[in-house]
Amino acid sequence: MANSIKVGLITHAGGAHVGAYLQALAAADQCGEVVLVDPDGKWQNEARQVLGGKLREVLTDHRPLFRHDPPVMALVTMEARLAPPVIRDALEAGCHVFAEKPACVRVEDFGPLVDLADAKHRHLMLALANRTNPEIVAGRKLIQSGRIGDVYGLEMHLIADQTRLTRPSYHQQWFAHKSRAGGGHLIWLGIHWLDLAMHLTGMTITEATGFIANVGGQPIDVEDSAAAAFRLNDGPLGTLTSGYYLDKSYHSHIKIWGSQGWLHLEPLRDQPLSWYTTRGDQANTVQIWEGTNKPRGYTPFVREAVRACADMSDPPISNAHSLRALKTVFAIYEGASTGRTVRIP
Repeated sequence: MANSIKVGLITHAGGAHVGAYLQALAAADQCGEVVLVDPDGKWQNEARQVLGGKLREVLTDHRPLFRHDPPVMALVTMEARLAPPVIRDALEAGCHVFAEKPACVRVEDFGPLVDLADAKHRHLMLALANRTNPEIVAGRKLIQSGRIGDVYGLEMHLIADQTRLTRPSYHQQWFAHKSRAGGGHLIWLGIHWLDLAMHLTGMTITEATGFIANVGGQPIDVEDSAAAAFRLNDGPLGTLTSGYYLDKSYHSHIKIWGSQGWLHLEPLRDQPLSWYTTRGDQANTVQIWEGTNKPRGYTPFVREAVRACADMSDPPISNAHSLRALKTVFAIYEGASTGRTVRIP
């Protein structure tokens, strides 16, 4: 029988994706029970409806959760500015941690948490949930198998709607303030594609720079537009356009070129993955992946995170990769402010 664990879901009224996390924990077989920390009382009713008998207790403060019988995994979804001390408390109590990104407003606040997690042999997983989407899994296998040869370069964009930025209610949220969120579109959405650039290729971004702007002119002090350039493993080059431009929905695209072909991902389309190779039985023709792009999102990613904590197995994202994604974002911000290329240690 699979191991079953207790999960502490720690949030507040401004917590992001709480509804999705409740659904994910309800669906995760190895999540046996949940303790909800909800100081504002916003999520209690929804938690009872979604979790049913899995909901063991509701608290208004996270500290009692860690004093006696702490959970095996703490799922922390909080305003970025508020998250680091809560993550530290969870790690010091011996919990694995799943953290909604960005989980900090400075990378200097997240690095020591990774050091602590490593020292305690605990997982610290940033919620970069696109990693477990089926087309991403399939694309990574194709690249890792050498189907397109050595990686030469990447071009990516992830574009969301400008409409949300026009709402006065959005202007009051923590996402719209740099001191509370660390940044705008790049740290909230673009970070997913930066992580996938590394995850898909098996390489690391070693240098980065870019530009950021508020092109829509809304009364927010974070960027709604970012254009970044980066180098992988001191070799292949890549670019990312990250912005709030549309009236609705998303445009998303990842193109990777190699020495023996290319791979193209459009995750939100019915045929999300295609590739071309110059070798093998099907050389010189475009191949269309016949799989489905579902299930996707938080439910499969959280399920994998819970499994990793229950079985002490490999997590869907490592401590080092979680930190690397944040280092890359903040390197781009530094490059934008200084006009220089930033070496990422």
